[in-house]
Amino acid sequence: MNVTDINGCQIEVTDLKEAIKIARRYKEYNHEDSNFSEFDKRQKTYWSDMYEKLRAINTQLTTS
Repeated sequence: MNVTDINGCQIEVTDLKEAIKIARRYKEYNHEDSNFSEFDKRQKTYWSDMYEKLRAINTQLTTS
């Protein structure tokens, strides 16, 4: 299946459960070095969006 990311790119997902686990982990990641704070903010936005989209797909598949 494909998921459109926050940048409009199509991302192929072959293992939905694993993708959800990865997105959950990445959306909480922060560098210890505060010089990366802007990068971390963008990454958190990206991975939070991806996580919500993947969860929505999972919910749709399990309730159908």
